[in-house]
Amino acid sequence: MKRQIAVLTSGGDAPGMNACIRGVVRRADKMGCRVWGIGRGYAGLLDGEAQPLSTRSVSGVIQRGGTILGTARSDEFLRPERRQEAVRSLQEREIEGLVIIGGDGSLRGALELERLGMPVVGIPASIDNDLPGTDISLGVDTALNTALEAIDKIKDTASAHRRAFIVEVMGRNCGYLALASAMAGGAEIVLVPEVEIDVDSIIREYHRAHRVGKPHFIVVAAEGARLRALDLCEHLSLSRPGEEAFEVRLTVLGHVQRGGSPTAFDRILGGRLGAAAVELLDEDQHGVMAGLLGDTVAAVSLDELLAAPRPFPRELYDLAQSLA
Repeated sequence: MKRQIAVLTSGGDAPGMNACIRGVVRRADKMGCRVWGIGRGYAGLLDGEAQPLSTRSVSGVIQRGGTILGTARSDEFLRPERRQEAVRSLQEREIEGLVIIGGDGSLRGALELERLGMPVVGIPASIDNDLPGTDISLGVDTALNTALEAIDKIKDTASAHRRAFIVEVMGRNCGYLALASAMAGGAEIVLVPEVEIDVDSIIREYHRAHRVGKPHFIVVAAEGARLRALDLCEHLSLSRPGEEAFEVRLTVLGHVQRGGSPTAFDRILGGRLGAAAVELLDEDQHGVMAGLLGDTVAAVSLDELLAAPRPFPRELYDLAQSLA
């Protein structure tokens, strides 16, 4: 039985992180284990920012976005000697395991700590849904619904004025959020980092949509798409022959996608993954990530899942093209 463990949130925040922290604390409490909360991710770990977390301290956080522990990026943590200091600091506090909630970079840090002798369980939290070893990461469902709500509203005003809108969503290296929100929002075109698309084909579709009497033309673009949203906006505007074509507007959703109250799915997922991480540490299963495969929470080796990127769902992309 573990007597003391710690939890931290790292990298970009994701809706559901607080529900996950709550899951860690309340499951550990039931097992007679004390939990320390590390502030500001790896930066706080290096600076010794730790406070005890009780069931009362996580009361009323399940519906909150962001993270009550705070998060930060830390260049200092990239130095091997500083990681060793962090492990020594945890061991001096008699902390026997660490739960790390975050994305790809955070889990790579988790693997480094595991290799230095600190038992670690990772939890996938990334609105990009770019982590292998889990069907969906914490925060994706909320971010997707936030993007979709914006696209629905933009479509209303686009239809009222017969306009074209390019909506940029998050996703520097992974286009899942753009792809899923484009499909759910009925967009005509989706731009993702993984697929190159010819601008002339988009221009032709832009003119065809107006010619056949569509009331709007919606493009959803990931921020890391090879054809940038701003550049496409300029291309379409320059190709507009006059009043007889859609006027073009650009909307960048930005960090609004990270915030907000998590959906029921993310609240439940956060609780499940947080509780599972505590159980895995107690069973001496570490160096793993607790991910959702189907309807089952499963432990996946950090070594294996970080060896290759998550495959792009090409079948879903092709389906989106045919349904547009």
